[in-house]
Amino acid sequence: MATPKKKIAVMTSGGDSPGMNAVVRAVVRMAIHMECDPYCVYEGYEGLVQGGNFIRKMAWNDVRGYLSEGGTLIGTARCMAFYERPGRLTAAKNMILNGIDALIICGGDGSLTGADRFRAEWPSLIEELVATKQLEQKQIEPYRHLNIVGLVGSIDNDLSGTDATIGAYSALARICEMVDYIEATASSHSRAFVIEVMGRHCGWLALMAGVATGADFIFIPEKPREDNWKEEMHKVIQKHRGWGKRKTIVIIAEGALDRHGNKITPEMVKDLLADKNGLALDTRITTLGHVQRGGTATAYDRMLATLQGAEAVKAVLEATPETETCFIAINENKIIRKPLMAAVKETKQVAKAIEAQDFDHAMSLRDTEFSDQYKSYMMTATMGLDQNIHLEGSKRMKIGFINVGAPAGGMNAAIRAGVAYCRSRGHEPMAIHNGFAGFARHHGDEPLGAVRHFDWLEVDGWASKGGSEIGTNRELPEESGIELIAKLIEKYEFDALFLIGGFEAFHSVSQLRKARSRFPSLCIPMTLLPATISNNVPGTEYSLGSDTCLNELVAYCDKIKQSASATRRRVFVIETQGGRSGYVAVLAGLGVGASAVYIPEEGISLEMLNADVKHLKEVFKKDKGQSRAGRLILVNEKASKVFSAKLIADIIREEAHDRFESRDSIPGHVQQGGVPSAMDRCRAVRLAIKCIQHLEKYGPQPQKAPEKITQDPLSASVIGIQGADVVFSPMESLEEEGTDWKNRRPRQANWLSNKDIVDILGGRPAYPLPEKSLAGLAAKDAKRGLVSV
Repeated sequence: MATPKKKIAVMTSGGDSPGMNAVVRAVVRMAIHMECDPYCVYEGYEGLVQGGNFIRKMAWNDVRGYLSEGGTLIGTARCMAFYERPGRLTAAKNMILNGIDALIICGGDGSLTGADRFRAEWPSLIEELVATKQLEQKQIEPYRHLNIVGLVGSIDNDLSGTDATIGAYSALARICEMVDYIEATASSHSRAFVIEVMGRHCGWLALMAGVATGADFIFIPEKPREDNWKEEMHKVIQKHRGWGKRKTIVIIAEGALDRHGNKITPEMVKDLLADKNGLALDTRITTLGHVQRGGTATAYDRMLATLQGAEAVKAVLEATPETETCFIAINENKIIRKPLMAAVKETKQVAKAIEAQDFDHAMSLRDTEFSDQYKSYMMTATMGLDQNIHLEGSKRMKIGFINVGAPAGGMNAAIRAGVAYCRSRGHEPMAIHNGFAGFARHHGDEPLGAVRHFDWLEVDGWASKGGSEIGTNRELPEESGIELIAKLIEKYEFDALFLIGGFEAFHSVSQLRKARSRFPSLCIPMTLLPATISNNVPGTEYSLGSDTCLNELVAYCDKIKQSASATRRRVFVIETQGGRSGYVAVLAGLGVGASAVYIPEEGISLEMLNADVKHLKEVFKKDKGQSRAGRLILVNEKASKVFSAKLIADIIREEAHDRFESRDSIPGHVQQGGVPSAMDRCRAVRLAIKCIQHLEKYGPQPQKAPEKITQDPLSASVIGIQGADVVFSPMESLEEEGTDWKNRRPRQANWLSNKDIVDILGGRPAYPLPEKSLAGLAAKDAKRGLVSV
């Protein structure tokens, strides 16, 4: 007799958050892949208590189209009955009647705490069901133990132990979008706006929104202002207005307090800004409210929810009665399992610390990024007010800012933060317009040369601007003339170079470093902040612009998929950018539910295409026209020299024999454009400030001691996020050990393992991998028939 399949249920609970539907899709499809029966519990704990049609078995196609939907399609509801033991007893009975003893819950800390309690009580609940004759002994026997795995769905990003909760970055994106709209009208009328955002005990949304939008002042629960906050705010905003700024934005978390635990309301802030005897600003209050929860999930939240949902299925299957209840976290860019109750306990300590007015302890319980971002924000917002951080004249430096390569979202935010830090410390930041090409050919142009001082009033508005306001160019120093570049660095007396860009910028730092022995003026510190949609710079797992690109591409694919679904039987083959790195294609594949993804790291062959076309035929053959059956295939622009998106679409169309249609679509430079994402803006600020702090360690006129520079490996470096840490990597070691120069990408790619999840959840069957091409003499000998291959 066949062993009955394991049954796994998934439910969403607590406040909804964008990305919950991606969790449901991932759990259902991963469970089917692992040969289990997936169930959905509708309406959260209420559905568990009600039973019946609230607990439904799911099929593969039942979750089609879930990725692009906001909220939670299986519902969530407050359930008072579950707070009491009789309610939990009924829930246990309903689970056993459906044969379920594994539960995956996506919700906040309250929902997950309830789940852990339910698991602890399970043995006594099932014994009570037998004692009260609601169930027989033989019915409960197979379900002696309940396994539970939690996923954190919360827009507040308030659970300790994970870098991000599902929905937090989508809510932040919504806030930034609204603030950007408000800024336009604020500037038009020279008004002040007080914007209230969610966050009762957690100021993550308010802080990150302040960083991303360049707000003038923020209030967060963990770090209340001093007793003189009214005077401080008056001083900061008066200074900003004195520079000629026409708009004032104050962001306040709903849980904002003063040092004595008294609530600070938007009305109090408005009264201060509008005071006729003070700033006398025309002030408005905007409470964003539930707008923050709404809309579809960003690419990051879809990726996070999908990977965590897939991991949750594995975790619940591997759990034993002795296993502590775990939740799925993201740390160090890796999806990992962590003890649930330890994280909940630490989270509650933050609220307790705030209540006890122990604000230093509350800040210490937040992660490193939170405190880094707070320091970054304070540095840029209070620029010029704190004379204590101003360096004495002999320690001030002249730092050149230059963008190299294609434009990427976050470049302007990085420059704004770097310039603000320089001004705070007394350094002289200089803009080198249009890359090394502009530097070499237009440095002396009249009336405006390529080398200019920054105008802060202009730069201050760059936080939310896409592209590159100081221009950018792919030309390398050797192409511009390395001798000329060295002379110009000497002429303009640069003490350091801050480069922002992609692989061309990486190559530029490499060329400048190698030329130091010939040109002493190049013996200055230089550091690169990677910014490219391709995410192909060695030394980092993340590049500015890659998140913006993914959001643009996912939004584009959602629209295309809607068209493909509306016509029912249509496949779209979409070409993605990314050079010889498949990062964009794979991560977008996770976000849109691609049927197949073709990347340069793997290549494309006829056998592979044949297997995928055969699969598509099977899929459409089973389609009865009752479900949305549009399909997407993503192909990286350099996945193959021969098989372009158009050719693949043509092959599919030919092989379909009019049973379904195929079209190709190329979003092109749409992927580089748009307003930078909230994540790219926030990380740009944090990383840019760290870069300038790194450069200022070397002090002014470093060329006078060239051996100190040449002997220090970090004098030419790349800043990067590696795991949970922000690190500077020496250029020399990256050149030799970390770079695949031929393919313009790092030798190791931590994101490659995600492609397996794309294939599993897209339902793609196993396919033959392309043969590796021969190179050099081996290829020549094979063509001449001198060796058998």
